[in-house]
Formats: sequence, structure tokens, C-alpha cells
Amino acid sequence: MPVSDDKIQETRQMFKELGYGTGAIGLPDINGAIDCTHIRLSSTKLQSVSEIFRNRKGYFSLNVQAVVGPKTEFYDLVPEWPGSEHDSRIFQNSRIFMKYRTGELKGMLVGDSGYPALPFLLTPVNNPTTDEEIRYNSIHVRTRIVVERAFGIVKRRFPCLSKGLTLKLETCTSIIVSCARLHNLSLIFNDELIEDEETFDCEVHENQELHWQPGDGFIIRRAIIDRLFR
Repeated sequence: MPVSDDKIQETRQMFKELGYGTGAIGLPDINGAIDCTHIRLSSTKLQSVSEIFRNRKGYFSLNVQAVVGPKTEFYDLVPEWPGSEHDSRIFQNSRIFMKYRTGELKGMLVGDSGYPALPFLLTPVNNPTTDEEIRYNSIHVRTRIVVERAFGIVKRRFPCLSKGLTLKLETCTSIIVSCARLHNLSLIFNDELIEDEETFDCEVHENQELHWQPGDGFIIRRAIIDRLFR
């Protein structure tokens, strides 16, 4: 994650600009976009190990959590959770969650409705009823979509991540991390992959029922909506 004040402010400004629509309004204080993606595991050995790696779509996978920056760079990666685990549970047990919870990291992340609304995690409004909530959701999706772009780009650049990994689990997680690091290096050296309609992650998760939801996140989100539009 960005640590210097200059880098933090630059990142937040770029995320704010990602959300710009006709009104040039963006979400404030965003440090990263968070989501999970499934990396298929094709090894037949898994079938004799545990069904916990079988995801909701019926195949074996790792559910990989990532926090990305506004240029699709990977800031934080959690590659070892089984495919059956819920996105929000992975986040709740991650180091990035604890760093925000304890105040070591300031600002906020932006995530989809598979995550709980938290003081440091902005999610969309389910069933928006006001013009302000509808506009907020539009800004939110324009900001958050960068993480799906990052997943799509890295899977196109490294087809093994979409076709499936056939090695033992420890090696699979190392490959996932290595691909993310190589993707970051490609951005540094301007070796960009031309985007098309297939760039976005093809494994967009269905909304899942949250297993936890504190109430303080709704208060923060409501205050941000009021500040943006009133």
C-alpha cells in the first residue's frame, strides 16, 4: 500500500478522478479497490483432499483477494483461501483488515456488495431509492471497476491463471503472487496490454449473503453521500 504522504494523496486523487461522471464528483480518501477472483485448480489430487476447494460454481479453485491501485497495480494479495470461502470472511481474516481496524492505515477501500459496509470500506447502496443514492452507486462502480480490470488483465497476460493450475497448492499460491508482481513490473516498464471487451474479470462473483455486518459503516457511507450531493 502507498506509504508516503505524496503517494497517498496522488493515489486518492486518481481514484477520485476514476469516479468522475458528468458532475466531476468522485469518492474521497480511497486508497485501493478490493475484490476476490477464483483461480481454477485442475489437479486431480485435490478431489481426494477436501471439498472445501470446490466453489459455488462447482469447480475447484483458490479464492484470491486483491487490493489494487488506480492503474491496476496490485497493492496487497491473499492467495491461499479455498474457493468455497466467502469474500467477506477472507477480508475479515486478512492483515489489510487489521491494519485498517487498528488505525495503522488511514483512508478507505472500495468494494462490491459482497463486503460489509465499514468505516474504512465503501460499498454500494443496495436497492437505492433516492437520486443521491443512485448517483453515489454510479460513482462507486466507476471507481471500483478497476479491480475487475486488473484481474482481467493479469489473466490475459498469464493464461495459466484462467485455464487452471495443475501443481501442488504451495506452488500454485507462489505462481499467483509471481504473476501479480510481474504485472506490476509490466506497468513500471510501460509494457501495457491492450484492453478489449474481454479485459474485465470473467469470474465476477454473485452477491452472497454477508455473515457479518456492523452498523457503523452505514453511518460513514451516509455522511459521504450527504457531503457529495447536498
